Amino acid sequence: MRLRHMLPTVDRMRLHENEQTAYDVVIVGGGPAGLSAAVALGRSLRSVLVVDAGSQRNLPAAGAHNVLGREGIAPAELVREGRAEAASYGADFADGTVRDATRNSEDSEDSEDRGFVLDLDDGRSVAARRILLATGLLDELPDIDGVSQAWGHGVLHCPFCHGYEVVGLRVGVIATNAPQATHQALLFARLADRTTVFANGVEFEDEQRTDLDAMGVAVVVGDVERVDVDGRDVRAVRVSGEPHAVDAVVVGPRMTARTDLYERLGGRPEDHPMGVMIPTDQFGATSVPGVWAAGNAGNLAAMVATAASEGVLAGAMLTADLLTEDVRTAREAASGR
Repeated sequence: MRLRHMLPTVDRMRLHENEQTAYDVVIVGGGPAGLSAAVALGRSLRSVLVVDAGSQRNLPAAGAHNVLGREGIAPAELVREGRAEAASYGADFADGTVRDATRNSEDSEDSEDRGFVLDLDDGRSVAARRILLATGLLDELPDIDGVSQAWGHGVLHCPFCHGYEVVGLRVGVIATNAPQATHQALLFARLADRTTVFANGVEFEDEQRTDLDAMGVAVVVGDVERVDVDGRDVRAVRVSGEPHAVDAVVVGPRMTARTDLYERLGGRPEDHPMGVMIPTDQFGATSVPGVWAAGNAGNLAAMVATAASEGVLAGAMLTADLLTEDVRTAREAASGR
């Protein structure tokens, strides 16, 4: 029997004026980072609400890889199992999005202790002492016909996430910038039977071309017209009307974290060579008091296992942060303040 069934969990309090349900932490985003944080917080008997719109970036993929003990699990199945685990420790769920979040101005003079009010798209409002943004990111794909159709299956971007699945096949890398395309091509060249870079207007430096030549990677100059697909399978990359047969295509999307809510709370996103992110410290705390971030929202390169790890860490740090406030409040009450 789990301890949470033997001890009382934190009550979902009602704020009398507006009848808002109050939680220790509201987690925005229910992917690996958000759900892992919910489990960590729930195991510490913290009240948690996970608000999730079901738009995890890896849902188009057949499987999630490098997940120890669950190698190749379907992303949707991972979310379902993660939800069940978080629910078993008392987490609540709201399917949808957060329309707005504001600082509660009434509870305390200390900005970090005042907490927040979040407006959900179903019309409800909830209160939270802390917010964890596990909102992930959006992949901005090249505007080339066929790329979005086969994204997550025949069109890939990460050699660690999906490289093993193209071992021995013909891989085409469509360049969006020279350093990234060179890096991707060299990594995939160790896995693929043949790797070809389609320059698509990108100019490569001499050293980059030398490295590609040394690893047997051909470079095709000219604009990519489209990627020929059959369903979600890739057949060829067309340049100047000529089809170049490939079995998979690699692209380098611009990765843009979902920062709207963070900005509404007063945060400023940070530019990154690969896109835009929410800056955090090593534990997931942002520059906005009481607001934390985990997973792809603050780490554009985080794979599933990395995002889950960051969620656990953020959950643990949030638990310690809340405890500090609890102790301070208890001491003030004991001293009659």
